[in-house]
Amino acid sequence: MKALGKTLGLVILGLLLLIVALGFALTHLFDPNDYKDEIRALARDKAGLELDIGGDIGWSLFPWLGLELHETTLASVRTPQQPFADLRMLGLSVRVLPLFSREVQMSDITLNGLNLTLARDENGKGNWEGVGQPAASEEQPGETPPAEQTEPPTEDQKPDRTSRPLRLDIDSLTVSDARMAYHDAQSGQQFSAEGIELTTGAIREATSIPVKLNAFFGSNKPVMRARTELQGALRFDNKLQRYQLENLRLSGEASGEPLQGKTLSFSAQGQLLVDLAADIAEWTSLKFTANQLRGLGELKARDLQDQPKITGTLSIAELNLRAFLDSIGQQLPAMADTNALSKAELVTRLAGTSTSLTLEELNLKLDDSTFTGQIGISDFAKQALRVDLKGDRLNLDRYLPPPSADDSAGAARQSEVDATEAAVVGTGTTPLPDKPTQQAWSEASVLPIGALRSLDTQINLDVGSLTAMKLPLDGFVLRARTAGGLLTLEEMRGGIYNGQMEASASLDVRPAVPLITAQTRLAHVPVERLLESQGEKVVVKGLLNLDSDIRTQGNSQKAWIDNLNGKIGFIIDNGILVDANLEQQLCRAIATLNRKPLTSEPRSKDTPFRELKGNLTLRNGVASNPDLKASIPGLTVNGNGDVDLRVLGMDYRIGIVIEGDKGAMPDPACEVNERYIGIEWPLRCRGPLELGAKACRFDNDGLGKIAARLAGEKLNETIEEKLGDKVSPELKDALKGLFNR
Repeated sequence: MKALGKTLGLVILGLLLLIVALGFALTHLFDPNDYKDEIRALARDKAGLELDIGGDIGWSLFPWLGLELHETTLASVRTPQQPFADLRMLGLSVRVLPLFSREVQMSDITLNGLNLTLARDENGKGNWEGVGQPAASEEQPGETPPAEQTEPPTEDQKPDRTSRPLRLDIDSLTVSDARMAYHDAQSGQQFSAEGIELTTGAIREATSIPVKLNAFFGSNKPVMRARTELQGALRFDNKLQRYQLENLRLSGEASGEPLQGKTLSFSAQGQLLVDLAADIAEWTSLKFTANQLRGLGELKARDLQDQPKITGTLSIAELNLRAFLDSIGQQLPAMADTNALSKAELVTRLAGTSTSLTLEELNLKLDDSTFTGQIGISDFAKQALRVDLKGDRLNLDRYLPPPSADDSAGAARQSEVDATEAAVVGTGTTPLPDKPTQQAWSEASVLPIGALRSLDTQINLDVGSLTAMKLPLDGFVLRARTAGGLLTLEEMRGGIYNGQMEASASLDVRPAVPLITAQTRLAHVPVERLLESQGEKVVVKGLLNLDSDIRTQGNSQKAWIDNLNGKIGFIIDNGILVDANLEQQLCRAIATLNRKPLTSEPRSKDTPFRELKGNLTLRNGVASNPDLKASIPGLTVNGNGDVDLRVLGMDYRIGIVIEGDKGAMPDPACEVNERYIGIEWPLRCRGPLELGAKACRFDNDGLGKIAARLAGEKLNETIEEKLGDKVSPELKDALKGLFNR
């Protein structure tokens, strides 16, 4: 037995010596560089790969199966003249014996000087296509591949489902001085990753694998350049299909055309998980920065292999939004308030799909405003915006463009108005002003027609206090929809100066010339507050009630006014005509007829009224008002005239009737007697709208007619008194008729 054991030991020792000798002979006597052509043919036939090994091939056999390649290029057999990859050196080795138990134990893998260049030509063909397909399977054009005879596998051929899974055990992976590039000849798009440096720790399943990656990324449309650095710990489990990147830290800088010469410094960190078995992915403990911006949150995705859905939370700390946008090269449009957007803060929940994204349960603080609700894009392709927000306050004027300094039309008209107003004296003794002639409106285009035609929006907005166009609106409500080039303001309402405003409108940009309709209702709104808010002079005071239904077309202020048509009805209650004393003007007219001079100063500069009302019919920018009526204590005023909105001018003929109330007149010279009651005293109002009733003067020709009429009546009374019954009635009537003429 002892001899047998000794013999067996000698045999085993001999076999080991034989294996060592064979390995030595193979690695020292067999040179793989002598078989480059055979290796190249094998790669071409079995993998559809055109392999060119320019450098030496180094190898080892036992106990490590090692391989080292130098100066190697790879191309598809379909495009052998267009290599898609070349590398300076690849070195790897595998322990032989563990392979028999389906374990891959490798030493360090080193890849140096990889240059991967992928390209699509004008026909959309990639230079990598055909790789992995044996050359024998490459079909010639027009050939029909023969039908393959397939037989069901036998019991011996069926895969062993109980076999052990492949296990990886790699000491490390090092990639240095690598480059990747992609070019699409059809679109001209190019992407690149240069200076790629990748290092890892030991790669073993279900263990933490340190990973560090540095690279420079670039593109040409737009021109962008980014430096990135990624660190973390990779963990994977192939059996559970679970992959994690723990303690992720990503940082870098970006610059390029979209940033307008500015630099974006960014960073992100957190925990990444992809679980293919559960069909989910997560990014938790998310922290990110972008220049001044700081944020927290988490993202979760499900149904990854079907229709991915995203949920999560997002919180952005308060920042100066204006400064942040400037730091990334985004130029804001000019705003009336240069400090607008100086504060912004956001907290929200995220919900999205591959085609949509919604910010739910949103809490947005913008300057002095706070909004809650949700904002979303329901369809990325259509850019379909959906807004449903409630806010406490918003001064919209802060974010609107400042008034244009170059308004030649407005300047010319204002100069004309100023000259006219300077010639007007409040007592009404100056000549009647002329009609304005200067255009009041700009011909510059206002609406971005192309952008409006593609809009798809639904906006619901409620604001406790809104300031727009210098008008304060309380309890503001807006409902608007846009689709297919039709913009509809379904509802807009709010309180204004203790009154109410309601409006609806539509803008149709589908035709070449935009069409606009609008309906407006104002109730109990102080008209003087409206004028003051717009910087206009107050020419009338009172509570305004207005209903309008108008339509127009065009894309400039002038076009809108020139094509303005519709109807407007208005009533002003308990008001005042400012700087226009109609009573004094009437007193002067009566004094003229009484042939007495005025001896006292006017009691007031203004004219109070109980009601001023009328209806306007708009035709191409000119409003006809045939039924203007004003009720003034002791007087009734009737008017008929036009308002030319093109030049903001008016031309009215007014009749003032003295009622039975003959209160004390402002001067003894204009004492009212019975003969003046019921007479319509003619007044002419002409000039810029800014003058209001200051543009009114008594019509001297009309006063002459009244004087003649009154004189005739006086002569008739004298004839009646003197002649009495002394002459026949026929003679008295003839005399009266003569004097009346």
